[in-house]
Amino acid sequence: MRLKLTIAYSGTDFAGWQIQPATDTVQERIEKALAEVAKVPVRLHGSGRTDAGVHALGQVAHFDAPDHLTMNPFNWVPALNTKLPPTIRITECEEVAADFHARFSALAKTYTYHLSLAPILPPFLAKRAWHIPRQLNPDDLREALAFYLGTHDFRAFSANRGNETADTDYLRTITRSDFEQIPEGYLLTFTGNGFLYKMVRFLTGAAVQASQGFLRQDDLYNLLHSPTEIPPTGQTHPLCAPADGLTLLEVNYDNLAS
Repeated sequence: MRLKLTIAYSGTDFAGWQIQPATDTVQERIEKALAEVAKVPVRLHGSGRTDAGVHALGQVAHFDAPDHLTMNPFNWVPALNTKLPPTIRITECEEVAADFHARFSALAKTYTYHLSLAPILPPFLAKRAWHIPRQLNPDDLREALAFYLGTHDFRAFSANRGNETADTDYLRTITRSDFEQIPEGYLLTFTGNGFLYKMVRFLTGAAVQASQGFLRQDDLYNLLHSPTEIPPTGQTHPLCAPADGLTLLEVNYDNLAS
């Protein structure tokens, strides 16, 4: 039985999603919980990585339940949550088709980014928002975010992992890039068919710079449309926003009927 988990977590105390040597990660914590329940090692496959400090409300992962277990998918939720720290919660478990893959079956992902414009950052937003104690120009912010819509070469909006080659594909399609005003500031939302390493944080940083007047809109445009050329400002990458305000909201799939 292949099972799909929907997972929420506060990323503040973790070194990201993916298992890494000598660090505490979300994937490792859940795999340990799975092994405690199943009494055998169980491999967990995530929809993608989130970096250290990044949060999630709708991360998705799958695993194959060992044959000796006949537990109902619903019962996996409390069984795992009792073995996880309160900063990680399994919110849903469902059976899916045997060929479902949390990463390769994903059609789109949605991220939100929380900007706090309060003069003093409220304590409950610590490690949950990027604190910018000055006003942003909402019209410039809206214009900057609109540039991202459509299919572009986003190489100027990604960080190197060290495994890039001449054949690395930097094309991504963004179908939503906007913001709403909330009591503490702005909530930015990005939906796309995939995101490069730290891409949402670069998209956010550039939009904030543009709304503060530190990045010209035409230079931002050129970073998207001429990503291999150095603009007159000499800026080849925009500002990378902190991890604190970023949350993986949801991962979208096609029909998952098993």
